[in-house]
Order: sequence, then C-alpha cells, then structure tokens
Amino acid sequence: MTIRVLIADDQMMVRQGFTVLLNAEPGIEVVGQAVDGADALEQAAELAPDVVLMDIRMPRLGGIDATRGIAGAPGSTAKVLILTTFDLDEYVYEALRAGASGFLLKDASAAELAHAVRVVAAGDALLSPGVTRRLIAEFSRVSRTPRPPVRERLDGLTERETEVLSLIAQGLSNAEIAGRLVVAEQTVKTHVSRVLVKLALRDRTQAAVYAYESGLVRPSGY
Repeated sequence: MTIRVLIADDQMMVRQGFTVLLNAEPGIEVVGQAVDGADALEQAAELAPDVVLMDIRMPRLGGIDATRGIAGAPGSTAKVLILTTFDLDEYVYEALRAGASGFLLKDASAAELAHAVRVVAAGDALLSPGVTRRLIAEFSRVSRTPRPPVRERLDGLTERETEVLSLIAQGLSNAEIAGRLVVAEQTVKTHVSRVLVKLALRDRTQAAVYAYESGLVRPSGY
C-alpha cells in the first residue's frame, strides 16, 4: 500500500527537495505541499495523508498548533513527523505533547527520511531508545504531578498491559520487551495494540508520552 505524504514547510526548497527524495522511493507518494500550518490543516483534511512532515516554525500558524489540529481532528489517522534543525529543540517537546509521532532532522539523508516515513506510518516508535527517553524525560520534568484524568485511564489496563506500557516508555522495542517478559514477540504486539486501543492513543510514541504524564514511569532523577 502506498504511503501518502503531505509536506508542510514555509521554505520552498525544503518542500521540493523532500518531494523529489520521497517520490523516488517505492511505496511512498507526496500528495501535497503546504506553505504553513493553516495550509497544512486544510490540505490534511482534504487529502487525508498517512504522514505529515511538519516544520515547527512557520508563519500564520506554527507546526505545534497545526499538529494539535491534525491529531485532534475527528477521524484523522494522519501521523505527524516534526522537521527540526536541532535534535533538542525546545519546541519538539511541545510538538510531541500536541500529538506528533516523532521528529526528524532537516539534514537527514534520503534513506533516513524514507525510513522515518515508513516507521511512523506503521505506528512504530521512530526515535531511538536513548533519544526517546531523553526527550520525554525532559518535557515531563516540568509536569511532575500526574493529571488525575490521565491516571484514571490506566485502570482499564491489565497488569501485563501496564507492564508493557511501562517498557514502551523506557524505549524498548517489541523484541526487547518480549525478551524481558519471556514471551513471544507476537504476544507483545497484541498487548501493544490493546494498550493503544484502550487508551485511545495513536502510536507508540504517544503511548510513551502518556506513560510519563500519567506518572506510571518517572524520568530518571525525579
């Protein structure tokens, strides 16, 4: 199945460059280019892309607000991949909170770009374990008190599902979780799917964010 991509960036060269790179990849098609966040919202609603490559800093409407709009739109299944210049950009934290599925540096190679799009489209964790922990721990540092409504939703999980969620938040892959729990990898995949459905989450990245914000997992040192 072809992965449909929308590119949102106020720099024409960035949009065109990514379009050329992605259209050269099998199974990926760029279906639209947006010049800012407001344009991205309109095109996402019209084109129903699988993945939106979203710049953070854009005129009219920035990438964070646009991400929040796309992630919160009724029936939307689009995954947002944030484009940034620095891997510890302070705005990346807010973008993840707004519903982004991960981030990618603008100087990524063609192979890295295509890989990121495929991983995010599949709902898997894009960020490496180390980067995932570092990012989520950093932005959860400023909200150390779990929000009650968030915490209460954990009650619907089984003990094993809660354990799997905790391990996702620690950046472990399905294979690593399977090894830790001494179960088959397919069993882990089933647990992950149930966790996402029960908590109404879009993907593993949002599951990790949820685990920290609910207080299930605490950042190191806090």
